[in-house]
Amino acid sequence: MVEVFDRIAEQIEAVSLPLFAVTLTALPRTNTPVLLMLHWHGFRADPDPMARPPPASVPRQPVPGSALQLNPFWDALARLDEAMLEAAWRLGAWELDREERRGCEAPGASDREALECRQAFGDDAFGLDGEHMVTEACDRREMLHMAARVGYVRWQFRPVRGGVWRDTACDDTLTEDGGRSPPCPVPAKAPVGTQVSRVRYRLGQLERLILP
Repeated sequence: MVEVFDRIAEQIEAVSLPLFAVTLTALPRTNTPVLLMLHWHGFRADPDPMARPPPASVPRQPVPGSALQLNPFWDALARLDEAMLEAAWRLGAWELDREERRGCEAPGASDREALECRQAFGDDAFGLDGEHMVTEACDRREMLHMAARVGYVRWQFRPVRGGVWRDTACDDTLTEDGGRSPPCPVPAKAPVGTQVSRVRYRLGQLERLILP
């Protein structure tokens, strides 16, 4: 059982900031680690510790994301699909995207594919010296290097419950806290297995007429 929802809920409680998005990245190899990344919405003061006296106004920097390595037993991509569907459903996401991507070392792969592969594994692609992500993933580098050869699968959703989308969500399936009651009724779809593919799971519904 891949406890994605439980790990996200623990982090929301610990960090006490709204989430912008949630991503999960995996290699197309069973029983390998997966990388759960939480993208927070918020800013923090970043004072200069050498300043005497401290400045009256301190520049505020974006709160770094969180990258967590999970080591579940999974024998098919459907298990990860089900875990992310359950998390996205319970956190009130409108939809869940799943992308199957080829390795960026494949013949003809573009620089953009290489950049997106690095981003999928939380790599510092813009010289931010680790300030963009707080990682608890000891195998992240090895996962990135393997993904460059064999490809990877990436899931992403935007949560309403515990997220920044609470005030803008128009979805008749949500409860008062922006979530939904389990279980998720949307079934997992089989992977395509081609070089590049995308599946979008629609979770939300809107039955009201919204007038301008």
